[in-house]
Amino acid sequence: MSLKKIFTIISGLCFLLATTLNWLKVGIGVELLYLIAILLGGFFVFKSALIGLLKSRFLNIDFLVTIAAIGAIYINQLAEAAAVIFFFSLAEAIEDYGVERSKKAVEALIKKSPQTATLKNGEKLKVEDIKIKDIILVRPGDLIPLDGVVKEGESSIDEATITGEPVPKYKQPGDLVFAGTHNQNGYLEIEVTKESKDSTFAKIISLVEKAQKSKAPYQEFIDTFAKYYTPTVVVLALLIAIIPPVLFGADFNIWLYKALVLLVIACPCALVISTPISISSAIGGASKKGVLIKGGKYLEALAKVKAVAFDKTKTLTLGEPEVLDVIAFSGHSKEEVIADAAGIEQFSSHPLAKSILDYANKHGIASHKMEQFENIAGKGGKAICLVCGNLEHYIGNFKLISETAVASPDVLQQAEKLEKEGKTVVLVAEKENIVGILAISDTLRAESNEAITKLHNLGIETAMLTGDNQHAANYVASLLGIKNVFASLLPEEKVTVIEDLKKKYYSVAMVGDGVNDTPSLATSNVGIAIGAGGSDIAIETADITLMNNNLLNIPFLIKLGRKTLVTIKQNITASLLVKAVFLVLALFGYTRLEFAIGADSGMALLVILNGLKLFNVKG
Repeated sequence: MSLKKIFTIISGLCFLLATTLNWLKVGIGVELLYLIAILLGGFFVFKSALIGLLKSRFLNIDFLVTIAAIGAIYINQLAEAAAVIFFFSLAEAIEDYGVERSKKAVEALIKKSPQTATLKNGEKLKVEDIKIKDIILVRPGDLIPLDGVVKEGESSIDEATITGEPVPKYKQPGDLVFAGTHNQNGYLEIEVTKESKDSTFAKIISLVEKAQKSKAPYQEFIDTFAKYYTPTVVVLALLIAIIPPVLFGADFNIWLYKALVLLVIACPCALVISTPISISSAIGGASKKGVLIKGGKYLEALAKVKAVAFDKTKTLTLGEPEVLDVIAFSGHSKEEVIADAAGIEQFSSHPLAKSILDYANKHGIASHKMEQFENIAGKGGKAICLVCGNLEHYIGNFKLISETAVASPDVLQQAEKLEKEGKTVVLVAEKENIVGILAISDTLRAESNEAITKLHNLGIETAMLTGDNQHAANYVASLLGIKNVFASLLPEEKVTVIEDLKKKYYSVAMVGDGVNDTPSLATSNVGIAIGAGGSDIAIETADITLMNNNLLNIPFLIKLGRKTLVTIKQNITASLLVKAVFLVLALFGYTRLEFAIGADSGMALLVILNGLKLFNVKG
């Protein structure tokens, strides 16, 4: 915990304890507690005021708070001084929330990237020393260290870090592979096509860093207001303290007192509270729903969002392949097709194998006994069925099945129909006869449809960005009513789409879960990460994290952002009006200090109560 946070906490505790003791009319230690609250809470405020004055020659809000605190101490209003200092320090502490965590996230991602590569001659080098056209070796289980083209070997590659898709891609000579992806089961020789600094994985890191730096710092209305308000109040106070004694021989102490009264009255206590109390309540209310918001500026950004872009896999869908259709041919039953498929797949570690075995278990279908299983990389597998006359059975894609069987027009027609629905087609064959088709697809989250509908009802446009193919993307989008669909995207292409959407809709939120989503999360106006099961870098890069993965929290967040912005405007407007009234009264001598302080305290209470309503905003 930073020293600034520790000082703010101690300041707040001292202020509350002193106020309580004062209310109970226990005078012992009250003044000391108020002074501790002022000194600790005001340490960084005083420092900022001094820096602004000396380096920028700018009378910032910190300067006015400092002068007002000093003035309040001079006229023995310690409680007012402590309140102003503490609440202002609290406002700054809230705005600093989460900044350091984002920096650590990029550092963690860099540490996870491949550091060395093995040349074909066996020599190991740092990735930055590998040149284009070099041939590198990648063994089963290794991370691919650099972008390149497969020259020798075949394997299934888990590209989730790049595309976000859960199903490994089969790679053979001539296919592109990416740094940071995982080689699952084959030996590969890869010709390097990009140096490490230019790899797709390196670009992900670079884009995250660039997007985070390019985000404009949050400028509260109070800071802009201070550029004009603070110098004006300070000049007025100086004129009040100097002109009457110098020009008219008035008592300097009397007019200095009046000038300090003006400064104390002018110090915008309720105004300072107006934004942080609203933000704190909104963030606290969101946390009850399992939503972590990293700072107040993202609530304001949410209020301005006109479009929400979603990643597909593990965001709108569960990222868990499931058997959705079973079609039998050649006089076989669906149960026989599943029994054959499960019998072969019980030997396999492929992600689709699990979905087939889960389907068999769910429907109580016993697997056929198989032996002599053989995995055929990138195509499927085969085995001998002991209960089917020791015939060879095959399961896999058309590349495998076409080597032993001929697909009938009916099989081709059914397969084409299923593929257009975005499903992965798996064929099952008994020697030369195709006995069935399994259609496997990712499943939608239960709340996806309702979440999209609620966003549309709020006047928010939606889009889908995915590394998956166009058929799969279109199918999911059609189920959800999403019209803007962008498929087969690499991470840098997702960033381009987000930038285009920002030009069209001005303010765009992005929802995603994986490493591949981090650049687009950072580029969007508001990045929203799926928490449970999502990658660490996505969670850290995002401005908001859904820890319970409930997409219904996204329309809730839009409503919360809008209500927060309205509440902040109400609080600021009311604070300024009350302040303006008492400043005018003070200038003409029609109010006393205790009345002004009472009005300001009352206004502060109303601001707090109005802000606290955000804690219970409904979804």
